[in-house]
Amino acid sequence: MKKVLVLGGTRFFGKRLVANLIDSGAEVTLLTRGNNKDDFGDNVKRLVADRKDPESLSRAIGNAEFDVVYDNICYTPEEADHAAQLFAGRIDHYVLTSTLSVYDFADHPLKEEDFDPYLYQAVPSESGEYNYKEGKRQAEAVLFSRHDLNVTAVRFPIVLGIDDYTKRLLFHIEHALRGEAIGLPAPEALISFIHAEEAAQFLQWAGEVKFEGPVNACSNGAISVPEIMDMIKAETGKTAPLQLSAEAEHMSPFGIPGDWTMDNSLAAEAGFTFWNLKEWMPELIAEYVKGLHIE
Repeated sequence: MKKVLVLGGTRFFGKRLVANLIDSGAEVTLLTRGNNKDDFGDNVKRLVADRKDPESLSRAIGNAEFDVVYDNICYTPEEADHAAQLFAGRIDHYVLTSTLSVYDFADHPLKEEDFDPYLYQAVPSESGEYNYKEGKRQAEAVLFSRHDLNVTAVRFPIVLGIDDYTKRLLFHIEHALRGEAIGLPAPEALISFIHAEEAAQFLQWAGEVKFEGPVNACSNGAISVPEIMDMIKAETGKTAPLQLSAEAEHMSPFGIPGDWTMDNSLAAEAGFTFWNLKEWMPELIAEYVKGLHIE
């Protein structure tokens, strides 16, 4: 039985990851701040710590050893550096949840080599604050600079699911139902997505096969917001006008200046079977609509 530690496993795809690990027979330990209750009962062990406080994290981990650590809540090079110091020599594999945001926008599906963390210099901020992109870039750079830690950096695009606490897809459905205009700066821009359950399955796979290095994980295919609105119309009979600008609260959460897509061939060739975006997206929209009790 594998011993697994999950940092950030009480909501969204982290919660799904924990459920899948339990089903696989793993001995799972959750580390959280203790603010969110979980439904795992006696199926998991629990550690309470503030991830941002190195001493708190070190005390909580103690002398424990794990086969795999899944880190869904590492956002800065300082957090990555402390994790590397804490876990090096004590675990077989470390899986960092990273992001499509490490890449710049491009006119092609982005491949892993389009951002090389092995060559990127981590320069800590004096304030300790980073935007999301830079924090993840530097976190990867710190982790891959270590020779005593086997690391996977899983780069996800936008993750969607019925339990998405950001409600990004729901935003579009609700605007369609109300007939409210949505601001969208580049209507034809193509976007990569991944389903929350697919993301959880990928994280589990990356830890099991001990994939090393950065790796893209996205559903097969890409889609534009107008295509999403067409799917919503097919389900509800209603849609929302799209316009280039709007008040901030009516700007699409998927509004980007150009194509932002990923190439998932590296992981596919390594054996992971991705879902098809244009198959699961209409099903997810239908699930949302059913929850809204729309007739």
